[in-house]
Amino acid sequence: MSIASAARRLKSASMSDPADSPSGLASVADAAAQAPGRGLPPVHLWNPDHCGDIDIVIRRDGTWLHEGSPIGRPELVRLFSTVLRKDPDGYCLVTPVEKLTIRVEDLPFRAVAAVERDGVLVFTTDVGDVVEAGPDHPVRVETDPRTGEPAPALHVRGELWARIARPVFYDLVDRAVVEDDRLVVRSAGAAFPLGPAGAGVA
Repeated sequence: MSIASAARRLKSASMSDPADSPSGLASVADAAAQAPGRGLPPVHLWNPDHCGDIDIVIRRDGTWLHEGSPIGRPELVRLFSTVLRKDPDGYCLVTPVEKLTIRVEDLPFRAVAAVERDGVLVFTTDVGDVVEAGPDHPVRVETDPRTGEPAPALHVRGELWARIARPVFYDLVDRAVVEDDRLVVRSAGAAFPLGPAGAGVA
């Protein structure tokens, strides 16, 4: 069963809760099962043919839509997220035999929680990834040149990033110290500037 076939069966199963027919997700499940434990298949090693687009959109607020309707089951969203990749031509779902382009309005994931453990900031995303910020997983903050609003993000894996939710960013600002007139948080020995000291958070 291909990703395209699985997605078509999402629509016929239930528009409000399309995961009621899990057998339609066989190829995605098979792909995800190739990485025991973490449930993250080696998508960076796969080089399938591009098979076109699929009508899946990840909205700015993190909601996954298929043909305009939310995918209601968190476990199904998690399953799709494990075979998500960003290539030079855009975001796609991949298996060893196919690649289908999807649309992402902002960033594919959202960092919705963060705790500090032994000097390491540990983030949790809306699809269940747990990421330790550090040299391999930096925090970056870009600023909208028009509004001045910060747009914080966390590297998750590959070319995939998570938008840091506003309450989590507020918490980072509270943890920050001033260094060279900048607010900085540290994690796993790395320093991440959040913005100029005294600028506040929009």
